[in-house]
Amino acid sequence: MYCSQPTGFADPALLDHVCKLNKSLYEMKQAPHAWYSRFAAYLLTLGFTEAKSDTSLFIYRRGTETVYLLLYVDDIVLTASSQQLLLHMIAALKKEFAMKDLGPLHHFLGVAVQQHRDTLILSQRQYTLDILDRHGMSGCNPCSTPVDTCAKVSAYAGPPMDDPTAYCSLAGALQYLTFTRPDIAYAVQQICLHMHDPRETHLIAAKGILRYLQGTISYGLVIPRSAPTQLVIYTDADWAGCPDTRRSTSGYAVFLGGSLVSWSSKRQPTVSRSSAEAEYRVVANGVGEASWLQQLLQELHHPLKTASLIYCDNVSAVYLSTNPVQHQRTKHVEIDLHFVRERVTIGTVRVLHVPTTSQYTDVFTKGLPSSVFMEFRSSLNVRPSNVPTGQALWAPIYL
Repeated sequence: MYCSQPTGFADPALLDHVCKLNKSLYEMKQAPHAWYSRFAAYLLTLGFTEAKSDTSLFIYRRGTETVYLLLYVDDIVLTASSQQLLLHMIAALKKEFAMKDLGPLHHFLGVAVQQHRDTLILSQRQYTLDILDRHGMSGCNPCSTPVDTCAKVSAYAGPPMDDPTAYCSLAGALQYLTFTRPDIAYAVQQICLHMHDPRETHLIAAKGILRYLQGTISYGLVIPRSAPTQLVIYTDADWAGCPDTRRSTSGYAVFLGGSLVSWSSKRQPTVSRSSAEAEYRVVANGVGEASWLQQLLQELHHPLKTASLIYCDNVSAVYLSTNPVQHQRTKHVEIDLHFVRERVTIGTVRVLHVPTTSQYTDVFTKGLPSSVFMEFRSSLNVRPSNVPTGQALWAPIYL
């Protein structure tokens, strides 16, 4: 890599020359990659292996001893199967890098972590307060749901905004909040669809999310201690719900044991010709997510011993996952979606029917009445986080 001679340090006899860099400088485009390569190379000398499912995850395994290290730029979360091994790894890292051990995990990338007995609670309370204050909604009246039960708002409803910058800033901030608040995932996805041309009606919908957050500031994602025995995925679709394109909205929620570990609310890329096709598409998304998590658990040395369960409330979509016969009603469905049948055939997943009254992923596809929304929100482990903090074997390290 080369750079121009810095101002004030140029050689007057060699003004047409450039400087050759011996190493990456901070804040250069190449710096993150160079730092990651340097840190990863040292971890490999300690006996760690880089996970193929997630390149930011490193795993150390010797007999019954296990260490997991999660790296995000210069922030590290480190955990081990014993306190002695944890301290040994921290000491080994300190010998090579200048770093600070902040003790048990309590804060990481803006997410507060609390432990109460056998439960972890992830929340972004301060981040939520900052959003409300930044957009002048600190004293607003709260509401019970982030979105009403009316039909989805059109992209052309209402006059355009004079300055869409504030709207885009709010939408981006709310996206990061969905990391611990799956209950607002659908509402945030809806306002993000209109960032290219926001209207006044879209801003009203965004402020509705802020009003909901005002009444649930202390809420967070609860992760109970449980044996990772099985993956359970709930999938749902709102067929042709978009008033402009008639595309469907997909949603899924993935539970590992009793913990919600992954979720999604997204508009489908193409128009589905039937509700069965729309539901089958989101089943395929759920199977894809399950396949990735199965591989990740395999690398974590905790492989699943039973098939993953995919729950869908559309009987036709359930039949499509097992029926290999192509007929007039299904031959238009893309071939790549039929990898669901392959997974069902080899026994890694099972697609089952679930009643609509137990379809928790409805919160990712449409607006719900308050009573139903609160019931499903609790089922997704989104609850108040104001509980005492306990001790843990998690240690964040900041460089």
